[in-house]
Amino acid sequence: MVTRPLITVVDDDESVRESLPDLLKEFGFEAQTFSSAEDFLASESIAETRCLVLDVAMPGMTGPDLQRELTRRDQSIPIVFSRLLLHQGVLGNGSHRGPQEDRCANSNTAWG
Repeated sequence: MVTRPLITVVDDDESVRESLPDLLKEFGFEAQTFSSAEDFLASESIAETRCLVLDVAMPGMTGPDLQRELTRRDQSIPIVFSRLLLHQGVLGNGSHRGPQEDRCANSNTAWG
């Protein structure tokens, strides 16, 4: 049996948590979501996660805070940071710009 790599999405935005896993599964990944960094840290999923898609600005523990905590715990997981910026002039019509910032940390880590 072939195991698909697990990508974990940590984002306080429900629409991201609902839509992104479907896209990731279309590309052959397993996906799971958490609404906060604290929930992810309390889970048993850290060891299985091969990549994190992580919101930069969440209430409570932010994306960079989570990255520091994982480093402190000696957990090396590649991270794709994302930040969705909504501008006042765009909020009314339901459209948005984003993700505005994506960068990958620890990109030399193998997925397999």
